[in-house]
Amino acid sequence: MTVSTPLSGVNHPFKGILLIVLATFLFSSHDALSKYLAGFYPIVMVVWARYLVHTVLMAGIFLPQSGLRVLRSKRPGMQVVRALCLLGTSLFFTAALHYIPLAEATAVNFLAPILVTALSVPLLGEHVTRGQWLAVICGFVGVLIIIHPGGELFTPAVLLPLCSALFFCFYQLLTRILSQYDTPTTSNFFAGLCNTLVMSALVPFFWQVPTLWHGALMLALGTCGMTAHLMLTQAFRFAAPALLAPFGYCQIVFAGLLGWLVFSHTPDVTTVVGIGVICMSGLAAAWQQRRR
Repeated sequence: MTVSTPLSGVNHPFKGILLIVLATFLFSSHDALSKYLAGFYPIVMVVWARYLVHTVLMAGIFLPQSGLRVLRSKRPGMQVVRALCLLGTSLFFTAALHYIPLAEATAVNFLAPILVTALSVPLLGEHVTRGQWLAVICGFVGVLIIIHPGGELFTPAVLLPLCSALFFCFYQLLTRILSQYDTPTTSNFFAGLCNTLVMSALVPFFWQVPTLWHGALMLALGTCGMTAHLMLTQAFRFAAPALLAPFGYCQIVFAGLLGWLVFSHTPDVTTVVGIGVICMSGLAAAWQQRRR
């Protein structure tokens, strides 16, 4: 999920809410497609297809308007590190979906905003209140509830979404820093191009010829990812981040619905409680930030 700074005069909250809800649905659809395709193809190939389609579509939209200026960054080295953090998130999360149900993996990955709150102190020098620290602790408790000993998720595979959340945390922190220097379009296009080049160098070692149907799904995968990012960026043009933050958790709801409809998985009561604790912790952290 991309962090964006709102423009002045944002006064269309319902448009912003609609856009962010649609974006969360597309992100969940993207994850469901990744989980499905990872059952047939190597993870490297699935992630490569996602970034290739994303980059080609963004090039078709923005290069005719801005030319190569869209790639001019004031902090290119930091952009590369940010891109690799996003790539790490994609690889670990797609690998997690191969072993863990969609809703549970999504919920654990939503630990990232809570980690951002914790790590913004040593890395960005920000002040975090006791209420925000309490939200951080509760978020970790929610994860422990989901992966409780004796549960289905109490396996080494649960480390995969945790690693994904950690990489996504650093991605968000770098996005916050780079928003002072580059536009969201430059950051998104830079990340897509960088990760496409990296994955294109790796994919020949994992290549399998996809069927026509699976090729179409790979196109849909990249299209969902790019469209969701664009909708998210536009949402922050219409409403403030503090207002939109709670609606980002719709992604967990959509992930649960798609997991049930596509993969016939229903989370147990303990997992639902853990997901609820993570959601409430994230909302509490966002509310504390809004008060400040």
